Amino acid sequence: MLNYVWLVPLLPFVSSVLLILTAGRLPRKLVALFGAGSVGLAALLVLAIGWQFMLSQSPYSVHLWTWMNIGDFSPSFSFYVDQLTLVMMSVITGVGFLIHLYSTEFMQHDSDYSRYFAYMNMFVAAMLILVLADNLLLLYLGWEGVGVCSYLLVGFWYKDPANGAASRKAFVVTRVGDTAMALGLFLLFTELRTLEIQPMLEAANNTWVIGDAIPAIAALLLLGGAVGKSAQLPLHTWLPDAMAGPTPVSALIHAATMVTAGVYLIARTHGLFLLAPDVLMLVAVIGLATLLLAAFAALNQTDIKRILAYSTISQIGYMFLALGVGAWSAGIFHLMTHAFFKALLFLAAGAVIHCLHHQHNIFKMGGLRSKLPIVFWSFLIGSAALAALPFTSGFFSKDQILLSAFELHGTSTIIGAHMGHGYGLVVYLVRCSPQFIVFA
Repeated sequence: MLNYVWLVPLLPFVSSVLLILTAGRLPRKLVALFGAGSVGLAALLVLAIGWQFMLSQSPYSVHLWTWMNIGDFSPSFSFYVDQLTLVMMSVITGVGFLIHLYSTEFMQHDSDYSRYFAYMNMFVAAMLILVLADNLLLLYLGWEGVGVCSYLLVGFWYKDPANGAASRKAFVVTRVGDTAMALGLFLLFTELRTLEIQPMLEAANNTWVIGDAIPAIAALLLLGGAVGKSAQLPLHTWLPDAMAGPTPVSALIHAATMVTAGVYLIARTHGLFLLAPDVLMLVAVIGLATLLLAAFAALNQTDIKRILAYSTISQIGYMFLALGVGAWSAGIFHLMTHAFFKALLFLAAGAVIHCLHHQHNIFKMGGLRSKLPIVFWSFLIGSAALAALPFTSGFFSKDQILLSAFELHGTSTIIGAHMGHGYGLVVYLVRCSPQFIVFA
């Protein structure tokens, strides 16, 4: 089954191309079948691949073809499956399928129904290529692919000038980080003569020692790319404005998948970052500063989606903090739990917005518990996980990060992180009271 891992990104890609070529001429039920069904089949395939991988417990590479051959530079189009890849694929296809299923009804009355699913499927395919890539050039292809799809989806309702402005802002700001990342790839190839991730990390450890300047510069450039894509300080400003897109887009791209690409990049190349301890400390500092800033910024918002957007920025700050203190497993664990509870919150918010005739102001909401009981409980569960209340998924993943930070840096870091730890509950209890807390 591992030999067929290439089918995972191919299924949504083929669906996207089909929907683009038919240009809205297919019946809506067929569009929904292709749009959601392709991601559902990919999720089932990931489940089968995960089962086989758990039996073998050994990383696996699938070489498809040589992408280009220029001198001694011959990157291949090949995929690499290990524990990290499997977690990311499960999140992308699992959460992605649920969001696509939600979208079949949420976007039912939109005139561009087919175009919406074409963009969403293309995004899922690009994100899967990003996490499956066996070399940094192929990873960069997926990296830019999700950036383009984000631009298209944020500005999906392009007739509104504000939506076009938000999509352009997201595209331009993330290009700053992407340029830094491209320079990092140039530097790594110049020094190590390869961009294949595993051989590159092995060559880096054989060539350099801890504290050398070249790996520090390379890690710093890769960090620049991660900061841009994951909306961390100082390139965080694009994410709240990106809420202009449809709510399921916010759930998929700006909560569960694309914004965690920077976390994945650092985790995938952690061997390089271990050679640059100062840069690794910078990762932790950026994460800590971002989670605090976003926590306080959320307190001043009235738009329900912007509150959740700042929440996302803060939670990714936790993941950066985990990576910076060397808690790699805790960071990826929080990535996974956050994908589920934040997607849940966005989808519940979408239901509220839809029922209130596209009202986003939290002070004009309230008293909906009896009218929307399922949404009420969904929002309550998601809010509990976001605030890391005991026995929720957020409690276990966040506290593992905080414990790792405490063990490495003591009370100053743990106090700073705890200030952002319960901010989700603060937002809902303080800022949104009394109207919105009646609902969630």
